[in-house]
Amino acid sequence: MDIASVVGIVLANAAMLWAIALGGSFAIFIDIPSVVLVIGGVIAATMIKWTMGDLKSLVTVYLKVFFNSMPNSKNTIDEIIKLGEIARRESVFALEKVPVEDKFLKKAVTLAADNRPPEIIESILSLEISALEDRHGKGAEILEGMAGDGPAFGMIGTLIGLVQMLQNMSDPSSIGPAMAVALLTTLYGAVIMTVFTNPMAAKLKQFSKAESTKMNIIVAGVLGIVAGENPRTIREKLESFLAPKDRTPADDKKE
Repeated sequence: MDIASVVGIVLANAAMLWAIALGGSFAIFIDIPSVVLVIGGVIAATMIKWTMGDLKSLVTVYLKVFFNSMPNSKNTIDEIIKLGEIARRESVFALEKVPVEDKFLKKAVTLAADNRPPEIIESILSLEISALEDRHGKGAEILEGMAGDGPAFGMIGTLIGLVQMLQNMSDPSSIGPAMAVALLTTLYGAVIMTVFTNPMAAKLKQFSKAESTKMNIIVAGVLGIVAGENPRTIREKLESFLAPKDRTPADDKKE
């Protein structure tokens, strides 16, 4: 679970509820027609933009923000080095019997153990990386679209409310409440954008980038193993993907 995402959304909602509580009743911030207009409008616009096939995966993609964790590329490198040591000590064919949990690494190891040419291994794995980036990018794009539609429908609701208010100017006492209701749709749209969609799209992009980096590390590592490179050389190559602070100290790399 990604604790930062959970804490962030809890804090955002708590801050809004606290501000509302300080100013008066919660009831004045609830208007069912405004809710229907904004949420219904966002859903409708999203359905117009995307196919049902794309939208079916939206809930799964959204939940990844909370239930995924960032890949640990350093642990992946350590596992690849262990595989490289086995391949160097025995042979690359021995890797087929080594248990590997990561599905992408398992596929890469299987291709290597099958004695596939390096260019074929790289081609197959690169296609899988591209497919993953496309899937993740689409989820983030849908959420970014919803983030833009929220304020847009909020403004539409405000304009509708203002028109209705101006039609009843003969009753001055109704102007204040009518204006308040008109502004609620703008509030709802802003909340959708700033709390429930834009931050999630940004987090999905981070997950995708981290996952892509880990997969590229696997590709480079397995190709190094197939080429018969020294495990220390493979580690030095793979750790170029990491930030300097995460790399193994020079003294620890000595055999």
